Amino acid sequence: MLFQPMVWMTILSFVVTLIFILWRPKGVNEAIPATIGAVFVLLSGSVSLSDLGLITETISGAAITIIATIVMAIVLESFGFFNWVAEKLAEKARGSGIRLFWYVNLLCFLMTLFFNNDGSILITTPILVMLLNNMGLKNHQKIPYLLSGGLVATASSAPIGVSNIVNLIALKIVHMSLYLHTAMMFVPATLGLLFLVFLLYLRFKKVLPKTVPVKVSGLTLTSYHPLKPGPKYSSGKERSKFMRNVLLFVFAVRISLFVASYIGIPVSVMAVIGSLVLLGWRWAYLKIPPVDMIKKTPWYILVFAFSMYVIIYGLNNIGLTDWLIGFMRPMVSGSLLHASVMMGTLLSVLSNIFNNHPALMVGTLTLTHMGLDMLTLKVAYLANVIGSDMGSLLLPMGTLATLMWMHIIRKGKIKFSWWEYVKVTVVVIPPATLFTLVILYYWVSSLFGGALQ
Repeated sequence: MLFQPMVWMTILSFVVTLIFILWRPKGVNEAIPATIGAVFVLLSGSVSLSDLGLITETISGAAITIIATIVMAIVLESFGFFNWVAEKLAEKARGSGIRLFWYVNLLCFLMTLFFNNDGSILITTPILVMLLNNMGLKNHQKIPYLLSGGLVATASSAPIGVSNIVNLIALKIVHMSLYLHTAMMFVPATLGLLFLVFLLYLRFKKVLPKTVPVKVSGLTLTSYHPLKPGPKYSSGKERSKFMRNVLLFVFAVRISLFVASYIGIPVSVMAVIGSLVLLGWRWAYLKIPPVDMIKKTPWYILVFAFSMYVIIYGLNNIGLTDWLIGFMRPMVSGSLLHASVMMGTLLSVLSNIFNNHPALMVGTLTLTHMGLDMLTLKVAYLANVIGSDMGSLLLPMGTLATLMWMHIIRKGKIKFSWWEYVKVTVVVIPPATLFTLVILYYWVSSLFGGALQ
């Protein structure tokens, strides 16, 4: 079977697509090579036209949820929210470089929870570059804030599935609700993130500046993601009150996603309603009609998610899943701890080699064909998520978010090589990932073991 044209054409399409997504010659959008690869997979015959209907059903809810979330972020930018956040970050640090380090990581964690990992990278990294440049810090002093923020922003998609499109797609595949995912994952993943930040602090402790400017001025950035000052306010107090109200609304929308999941309403419905209300708020407050969203919304995400899943589905249909079942079955047998640690480690390795999006999809599809009991399936799946969201950060090519982060900081004239990146991640990512996987086992087995047997 290996030498059949359908098989080698599907495998070649996957490999070439991955190379071009990671390489992105001349900054080509990743949706373009993904679409071309999907077309070749369709032409090979490994994915039928009837399969496309199932693929659309699987990814549509996740893609709509992510798009709606990004729309909310664009609206917040119109309000001048992110410029306000940058100023508050400097103010809250109160002149302490160490306090600024912890606030930066808290900001990146919250941004991912409120929006998503890619959006967090695209929004917070330019904010930090702008802030650190205005503070006049040296290049080596900027790295602790930027690198820790980038790692935390990406890894923070693990606690709640709605913060990453591939997590949402995987949830659909294993028929797991967003509510249950969060109940089982939020505590272990958050503890793992705290441990990761602690390790990063120990690694950068000697480099962090003891003092930083309390106030910064001229918060403008034109290198990648321009931040607009927003509307005029009669006073700083009025501005802060308005921003807090907007933030409370976004938080309420985020909570509504979990409520919807719990009572059986599609999460995407609540996400769309929230974005529409925020668009209406902006129209009433700033007199900006919603038509600009047609141009500003990154619709290519829909194309990218659909195309990548077509390619992965083709690999599944030519027998990759069957091969992986034989390889992975021993890893999930014996004990839940074994399943958690081994599956998380495997997905970490696969993510760093092939990128976390295809790695998690392949790993999740394989789990669904292994005939596992409910508890083992859930633990193994959650371990996959930890491996693809946190373990994937060992190398810059492990996630698209990290590649975007590298691109943004270089645009901001921050000197930082892949080798310098790996010198830090090799000492913090493996122990943080292993710690999280072990905590996951104890948390799930002690609180949910009886309910899922």
